[in-house]
Amino acid sequence: MSQELPTRLLLIRHGESEVTVKQIIGGDQSCTGLSVLGRQQAEALGRRWAEGHEPKVDALWSSTLPRAYQTAELLAASLGDLKVQMHPDLVERRPGQADGVSFSEFTDQFEWTGDVHPYVPLAPGGESQSDFFHRTGKALYKLVHSNPGTTMMVVCHGGVIDVAMRVLLGLAPAAPFLLWTLNTSITEFLTTDKIGVWRLVRYNDSSHLSGLPTHTDYE
Repeated sequence: MSQELPTRLLLIRHGESEVTVKQIIGGDQSCTGLSVLGRQQAEALGRRWAEGHEPKVDALWSSTLPRAYQTAELLAASLGDLKVQMHPDLVERRPGQADGVSFSEFTDQFEWTGDVHPYVPLAPGGESQSDFFHRTGKALYKLVHSNPGTTMMVVCHGGVIDVAMRVLLGLAPAAPFLLWTLNTSITEFLTTDKIGVWRLVRYNDSSHLSGLPTHTDYE
């Protein structure tokens, strides 16, 4: 009897975004896509895949926010011209009325608790930490269980990768650790021989960024 192929999940954080350079909270209304450096980061990751040393990707998924799907579109050619499949539930935490607000003005406009209270929204009309965890965790669970034995690349956001760590490794939603996931870095999970158990292969692999600036000067 042939052994089933493992399921592989490659999570890619989008390239540097214009909203990061402008230091504003970027949701559906304000995200305008990648900065010049963000495009360079995505192109560098594409060249890394084109060299043939990374796993062959069967399907390419992306958040619907411009900074993510622009990154995915820049990667597609290096993955065999895969079609970018959009997934609205893989977006970053929805900011509600904080969409487009500058980082410096956010705490003056909204009484944010710093996620001490997991059921309090980021801002009116936005998601709480609990809402975000449930929405993103459910989307990732459905994605991997609907595509067994395949290698999927998901271009998404730092917050989504944080949720993936907690969901796939069986950690508590509020486990006391912080991640700082770099733009276009690779995080890789692989199923083990045990049903429903995942192995973290690598996190924050960003060797392709060697020689590029760490960030664009903020406006």
